[in-house]
Amino acid sequence: MKMARDSAVRTPRYKRHLSTTSNSQTPNSTMAKTKELSKDTRNKIVDLHQAGKTESAIGKQLGVKKSTVGAIIRKWKTYKTTDNLPRSGAPRKISPRGVKMITRTVSKNPRTTWGDLVNDLQRAGTKVTKATISNTLRRQGLKSCSARRVLLVKPVHVRARLKFGREHLDDPEEDWENVIWSDETKIELFGKNSTCRVWRRKNAELNPKNTIPTVKHASGNIMLWGCFSAKEPGRLIRVKERMNGAMYREILSKKLLPSARELKMKRGWVFQHDNDPKHTARATKEWLRKKHFKVLEWPSQSPDLNPIENLWRELKIRVAQRQPQNITALEEICMEEWAKLPATLAGR
Repeated sequence: MKMARDSAVRTPRYKRHLSTTSNSQTPNSTMAKTKELSKDTRNKIVDLHQAGKTESAIGKQLGVKKSTVGAIIRKWKTYKTTDNLPRSGAPRKISPRGVKMITRTVSKNPRTTWGDLVNDLQRAGTKVTKATISNTLRRQGLKSCSARRVLLVKPVHVRARLKFGREHLDDPEEDWENVIWSDETKIELFGKNSTCRVWRRKNAELNPKNTIPTVKHASGNIMLWGCFSAKEPGRLIRVKERMNGAMYREILSKKLLPSARELKMKRGWVFQHDNDPKHTARATKEWLRKKHFKVLEWPSQSPDLNPIENLWRELKIRVAQRQPQNITALEEICMEEWAKLPATLAGR
């Protein structure tokens, strides 16, 4: 008997309560696969134990290994249950208090770095890695993202945007189809956008704490003016010199009016441009009045309200994919890709 016990394959302790045999098998038969005992079988083991039967007798009667019977009885004696107990797993390296501390820190200052958080916890007596901090904050709904770049908007601009939105909230779709939208944009030859990572929650990318205000500058790029309607893009032109009021009025005369004819705009169509000083100059306003242009009133600092931004983005993506190597090629590719923009894109 001793030799038989020594030669038996011992079942690891953490697996003993999972081992079983089918009712049709004998205790000594070989099993290809084990499965968890049913709750009914576990309860029968306890009942038979309370009735005074030995572990061996219970095992033979139910077709269950003696080691499994013993494990279930020990569990019942210790926890007064035969149900599976929750596994504790490895303890969290950051205490609940530490989690609250770093969550509060990044909520107050989203630009807090991993290094800052590591140092804060280390001063509090907890040594962890950046990965641990990242995983902990993810469980709190926070992740490290690149800050969005947006124009600096003052309270007066916010009020103007809100007023514009309320005034046009119920405008029918036909009214917007009768608008020609216009704007200028800069396309860089070798653009490189610097990034800044912030901790933010989902859908909070435009919160002022999570954005980077930008200013315009020129180097290795070209400036473009373009327009479009709900039907399709209009004309596009490169602005080679510093634009002033006179140059802007010339662009409107040579590019906007032909675009209106080509786009077959209805009588009384509306022209949109932003509040750039050359757009709002007295001479420009007088020129527009003489041409009988109906101009859409536009809030300041609101380029994101202009749907032409969607076309600019698509154009820049297409140009970047072709990788122009000089300014001349950049201009040619811009014109080619603008002409290929689908009408469906303009109408979105």
